[in-house]
Amino acid sequence: MSNIEVIVDALENKISKVLHQQRVLKQTNVALLEELQQSKSTIQDQDLAIATWKEKYESLKMANSILGSDNDKRETKLKINALIRDIDHCIGQLSE
Repeated sequence: MSNIEVIVDALENKISKVLHQQRVLKQTNVALLEELQQSKSTIQDQDLAIATWKEKYESLKMANSILGSDNDKRETKLKINALIRDIDHCIGQLSE
């Protein structure tokens, strides 16, 4: 074999390896993108669940404070007073 043929064969071999590595990287990239999408979906579901549980917690906390829990009586009174002030403010705006 001549020197040029050896160089061409080596070049073809390197090109083949690079193309194979590119295919492998593309497959890995696709797999990672799918995993990322699944992770994003899971995070959205968990965020929604957290928001729902926070809302339920606040409702339960309010219900317990309205029922007269000793720990939350002060907080309940403050919330009721704030609601009364809001209602008074609305009535004042309606009467103007």
